Amino acid sequence: MGKVVAICTSAVRGVQKESCKQAQLDKDWGIRGDAHAGRWHRQVSLLPAEEIAAFNEKGAGIQPGAFGENLVVEGIDLRRLPVGTLLRCGDVLLELTQIGKECHSHCAIYHKMGDCIMPREGVFARVLEGGQIAVGDEMTVQPRTAPLPFQAAVITLSDRCAAGEREDKSGPTIAKRLIDAGYVVTEQLLLADERAPLERNLIRLCDQRQLDLILTTGGTGLAARDITPEATRAVAERDVPGIAEAIRAASLHITPRAMLSRAVSVIRGKTLIINLPGSPKACMESMDVFLDQLPHALELLRGIPQDCGR
Repeated sequence: MGKVVAICTSAVRGVQKESCKQAQLDKDWGIRGDAHAGRWHRQVSLLPAEEIAAFNEKGAGIQPGAFGENLVVEGIDLRRLPVGTLLRCGDVLLELTQIGKECHSHCAIYHKMGDCIMPREGVFARVLEGGQIAVGDEMTVQPRTAPLPFQAAVITLSDRCAAGEREDKSGPTIAKRLIDAGYVVTEQLLLADERAPLERNLIRLCDQRQLDLILTTGGTGLAARDITPEATRAVAERDVPGIAEAIRAASLHITPRAMLSRAVSVIRGKTLIINLPGSPKACMESMDVFLDQLPHALELLRGIPQDCGR
């Protein structure tokens, strides 16, 4: 059990938030009047009070809201909670959607202290049930009554699509197929064939959003800018070669050019990453190979015991 020790809001982004005694949280929006509220996955930000206190022991003199956090919570180790955790505070129900964040530009605190705890200690949530929160309210971790649906992201790699010279048809086609199969597609990204942005987004989606599945499309051939396999291997912790091999084996019955695919399938953390070809037709043919087996694989990655014998 924890306690809300500070509530902070701001009307604009990029500034320190001001403390208030209470706030109204609106369903699927966030704190009423706060600049970070909206229909996205980071509606409310939270920081542990203990981490702010430890930071202040260095002489920082930081007040609540200085890191841009909405809620300062005492007594809950927020950083160790997995994505999908439910937090109950009176009538308000929050669902954790992201752990930590990227720091795109260093804040004033970083420039003063050489450090900032928000990127590594902050967590983010969306509002499932609205209501009022006041300083001093209790906050508890609420058990889920149903498993979190499998969550996925789709990344298209294409210089021409990223430049607006061609419509991305593969990414939306993959996303629709996943949604039809019961997956929640949290993000669809369109990137140029550049290794660094792909690696950065794969790490973010695996580590911060803790997705079950990431499917990439494009960049798996022999051209000089086909860098998807290299970027995927660079972030991988374990290989799952059988998926990519099964796709190639099945595709060879359709076209001999399947032997030119360098696609890989790997694991980072608890996330399965699978490279798919660039064309919508080839993507669907590839998904035909493995889609039925994914629930078993993803439950194993979640740590749910399975009987692997057939």
